[in-house]
Amino acid sequence: MGEPYADQVRRKHAVVAGILGAELPWSEPTTGPESGFRNKAKLVVGGRRGAPTLGILDGQQRGVDLTRCGLYEPGLADIVQRLPQLVTDLELTPYDVPARTGELKHLLITHSPDGEAMIRFVLRSRGQATKIAEKLDIIRAALPEARVVSINLQPEHKAILEGPEEIVLTEHDALPMRVNDVVLQLRTQSFFQTNTHIAAALYAQAREWTSRIRPETVLDLYCGVGGFALHALGHGARRVIGVEVSGEAIRSARQSASQLAAGTTYAHDWHVGDATEFLTETVPDLVVVNPPRRGIGADLARRLDDHGPTHVLYSSCNVTTLARDMTAMGNYRIVSAGLFDMFPQTDHHEVMVLLARTS
Repeated sequence: MGEPYADQVRRKHAVVAGILGAELPWSEPTTGPESGFRNKAKLVVGGRRGAPTLGILDGQQRGVDLTRCGLYEPGLADIVQRLPQLVTDLELTPYDVPARTGELKHLLITHSPDGEAMIRFVLRSRGQATKIAEKLDIIRAALPEARVVSINLQPEHKAILEGPEEIVLTEHDALPMRVNDVVLQLRTQSFFQTNTHIAAALYAQAREWTSRIRPETVLDLYCGVGGFALHALGHGARRVIGVEVSGEAIRSARQSASQLAAGTTYAHDWHVGDATEFLTETVPDLVVVNPPRRGIGADLARRLDDHGPTHVLYSSCNVTTLARDMTAMGNYRIVSAGLFDMFPQTDHHEVMVLLARTS
């Protein structure tokens, strides 16, 4: 932070191009707002009952307020600034990490392009869940944007954000996220990119590459809520298959696809499972991979190299593991590449490449 944004982008591009190859057919870096871009807030609740802090914890595990953080997009920033009063009105006791007392651990908020929001209360135990449920009218009055309100139970004293159990309090259990002309249904424990503006550009570029290839079938591994697959459907692809380890994400993708494909002959299939185990004897026309920072790994890279399709689209948030995976995929070459600045003011990056089989 403090470095001029144009200089940040040039430096990031130099880093990723230096690792993958400056001679590649790079497009101009895709950028968006340098502040006010985050569509989600993950707030640690500190302080005390009646005087909560929402933000992070300091070195002594005490709350530091970040409700006026400049990274939140405008609608989200407005919601976040109303939350301390809401926590007070709900009479919730913040969780005290050193003392291991209290109930409310985190508040997780996601904001949609249409101004709606998902609000999740992360509690230590079920004891306060009834209190929140009984005061849903207070939440609605304070946050009329809230389409989805839920309680997540995280009983363990560990540095983890949320637990496996979710209790949805509203009639809606998914937040519609309109990205380009696709509406993604985001459920409570589904992953979505932090920066909607750059996510839209990323999916649009992937669609353009897909339309150029015109694959009949697209296999989207690590598909999340289906962003890449659903942008391909009807744009070259008549069938998409998505694979993701999160059941909530697959339910989101299935719901979105059913709405998108209604009244068409397009086909879609979604599977909960390990992406590394899914390549079978039936090879699709295009494989999309969007793995976590660790990359796709040696096993999947080898399978793609041995039996993969004509093209692979690889979206990566870690150029080092992307380069490692590319080394294991010697039968492919990069034919298009781009940097997408998903995380301004940081050294993090998103890189997407289109690979073509050479042999």
